[in-house]
Amino acid sequence: MTTSVAPDYIAHWVVKTARTDEMVRWYSTVFGATIAYQDEGITFLTWDDESHRLALIAVPKPVRFVFPFAKLKRKAYGIDHIALTFVSLERLLENYVRLKRLGIEPVWSINHGPTISLYYEDPDGIRLEFQVENFDPEHTSAFFFTDEFARNPIGVNIDPEYLLSQLRNGVPHEELRRREAGTRPGHPVIANKKTITPKTL
Repeated sequence: MTTSVAPDYIAHWVVKTARTDEMVRWYSTVFGATIAYQDEGITFLTWDDESHRLALIAVPKPVRFVFPFAKLKRKAYGIDHIALTFVSLERLLENYVRLKRLGIEPVWSINHGPTISLYYEDPDGIRLEFQVENFDPEHTSAFFFTDEFARNPIGVNIDPEYLLSQLRNGVPHEELRRREAGTRPGHPVIANKKTITPKTL
């Protein structure tokens, strides 16, 4: 019997920021986060039963001018994004609608194949992928070895509103998880490397 040596779950992440107030407002809006603790140097945010999910370490505001291209670093080096799962396509898309009404829109919407994913960026440019799994883990593993994945390992851009309209009209998730299902009729299918632009990179 093999015993896993990996941790049991991710507890939190920590960000050094010169935009504490903006970050608190954004995570309060997007995650429903509340302040668990705050002083001049650090803010702990939580949105579930964990003591804190995100810690914001305050650095002087002028620091943002010392690193003017810090938001772009992710595009070239280091951690690209953090992915968080919604348990259903309905929850993912209804959350999309809620955030859009508040002026927060994804920078990239794509059906990767294994997941349908909406990517957002917080005020410091940290990218968060909100996703729903299209398959159970066994079938996801199998999908990686299909000809479809070999031809297109990135995915197909989607229109979340069109996908939601189909869902509300009773189209089952089994149909909507097809990668082209999120493309409006009459619009070109943007797939694989064509999905990569300066905005989505």
